[in-house]
Amino acid sequence: MKIVVCIKQVPDTKGGVKFNPDGTLDRGAMLAIMNPDDKAGLEAALRIKDETGAEVTVLTMGLPKAADVLREAIAMGADKGILVTDRVLGGADTWATSTTIAGALRNIDYDLIITGRQAIDGDTAQVGPQIAEHLGLPVISYAKEIKVDGDKVVVKRMYDDRHHVLEAKMPCLITALSELNDPRYMTPGGIFDACEAEITTWGRADLKDVDDSNLGLNGSPTKIAKASDKVRKGAGEKVTPDSPEDAAALIVKKLKEKHVI
Repeated sequence: MKIVVCIKQVPDTKGGVKFNPDGTLDRGAMLAIMNPDDKAGLEAALRIKDETGAEVTVLTMGLPKAADVLREAIAMGADKGILVTDRVLGGADTWATSTTIAGALRNIDYDLIITGRQAIDGDTAQVGPQIAEHLGLPVISYAKEIKVDGDKVVVKRMYDDRHHVLEAKMPCLITALSELNDPRYMTPGGIFDACEAEITTWGRADLKDVDDSNLGLNGSPTKIAKASDKVRKGAGEKVTPDSPEDAAALIVKKLKEKHVI
């Protein structure tokens, strides 16, 4: 069995967010981590590997430094890492990103593709289902539990205040919730293996069945009107009550005015 996990290197928002003049994220200037939903998807693949001996390949699209997130995945137990990087792919929205990743996946044999539900830098939950659409695959999203049963997968899918149990014959694509599991830590031996591992790097020329008009910033129908790292607030109203009782009364009054109480 062959599993491909699509992972993304996303900004660590604790270190601050920076933007380019065109409104896109300046990823090269920010600290980065593996997207949490993707890490849960990777852990799901690794558990299937533990049970069945499956081969797990991780794939990411990004700057050259995104190879770091692939090495982290290999240190956790993945077998191979593929980085898709090229200047012409920069600034991609979800459509251009999914087109690119689908073009890369057409070079790979797979039974199952796992992606995260969504990335914390965009929160769109669009890329996984779009990849499935490009490749003509069935998709099960919002997976909270994944089991392999012969040539099909059985998935518990979260839906509002309940869940669905769905089956799909492989090949198919699943998008994983971060609540799916608790990802394992990297092992010392895995870290050594990851440092020595050869990361396969692909560029625009390696993508199959894609058109330049659907790639990168120019191929992205989503346009950013304005971007800001912080929403600035006004100074607010400053008051100096004469006593704690007056302060409490003022707070209650304001809460009533706002219909909070």
